[in-house]
Amino acid sequence: MNRRNLAIAAGIIVLTAALLLFLWQQGGSDDHADDDAHAAEAGGESDLPEGLVLLDEEQIRAADIELATVQTGAAIELVFPATVAASPTSSARIDARASGVVRSVGKTLGDYVQQGEAVARIESADAAALASQLSAARARVTELSAAYERERRLFEANVTARQDLEAARANLDVARSELNRAQAAVAAAGVSGDGRSLAVTSPLSGRVTAAPIVLGAFVDAGEELYRVVNPNGLQIEVALPSEDASRIQPGDEAALIMGDEREIGARVRSVTPALDPESRSATAVLSLTRAIPGLQPGAFLQARIRPSGEVDQTRIAVPEDAVQVIEGRDVVFVRTQRGFQAREVETGSRSAGMVTILSGLQPGWRIASDNAFLLKAELEKEGATHGH
Repeated sequence: MNRRNLAIAAGIIVLTAALLLFLWQQGGSDDHADDDAHAAEAGGESDLPEGLVLLDEEQIRAADIELATVQTGAAIELVFPATVAASPTSSARIDARASGVVRSVGKTLGDYVQQGEAVARIESADAAALASQLSAARARVTELSAAYERERRLFEANVTARQDLEAARANLDVARSELNRAQAAVAAAGVSGDGRSLAVTSPLSGRVTAAPIVLGAFVDAGEELYRVVNPNGLQIEVALPSEDASRIQPGDEAALIMGDEREIGARVRSVTPALDPESRSATAVLSLTRAIPGLQPGAFLQARIRPSGEVDQTRIAVPEDAVQVIEGRDVVFVRTQRGFQAREVETGSRSAGMVTILSGLQPGWRIASDNAFLLKAELEKEGATHGH
């Protein structure tokens, strides 16, 4: 009877030990990327699965590898058609300032011009009239200056009255005012030294995007000769449907999707307060974070805008530094009991330093974020060693 009791007790002890071992293994698996990695770590290093980097806590701290917990909740992003446009302060239409004949053409399509640089010259009767007015004003000042000096000497000799001297001074002041006006008119019109032609100058630095000017043609005052755009002053205009217009606010982060799939950072600068009566859409103006070489006014793009405060709880987003590219695949390093396991993931949009993960990760997993590239380097080094 005692032997039977002892056997039962021994069986209970064995079952209890097996149960505790099973529960301990299940608890440890929370730190694993998957069951394969967990099983491999229970064995020797020769049985390690592909993509596993062995690191202990001390080595992780020494490498400054930061950990982040995978959580649900990715920012909502809306995609809209967009058009590249020049801002009002970075584009200029250069018109003929007076009627006349085009005598010289200094720039053509694509040429770069400096602010204030002469791009053409027009021979005009208006130039001759302005030059004549300037000459007459100068002569008038010379004449009245001499008259004033004469009256001043006579007044000092007590020959003339003070009112005569003051009248001469008043006439001279009027003449000088007329001279200043004539000089300003000549400068504004760009009258050349010969007094027959007007210089056409650019009001800003940039590139010539239109040049309907023709050498030898007669042009009327106000006729367009050139159009100049500063490529560093471009903006993006986005058409917002009426149902989404209220969701977009100034300051919202955005990204531009280029034709080669590049993404350029941008930010919402303003949104029109009313809808266009024809298209029934509002317009959001995006400002670029930097100049984009090759971006031309009139080009069509796609803009991805993130409305502030809107989050999709069904998606996962991780820091951009957590995603590394190995052999053309996007991977994230998931913390395991003895190191990190590289897991291939499918990525979505990237914005504001975060990457949307479409598949490959589960909420609650701990991943390497900052300095994850060190794990990539270690994995590549191990691969090169095994290759030899």
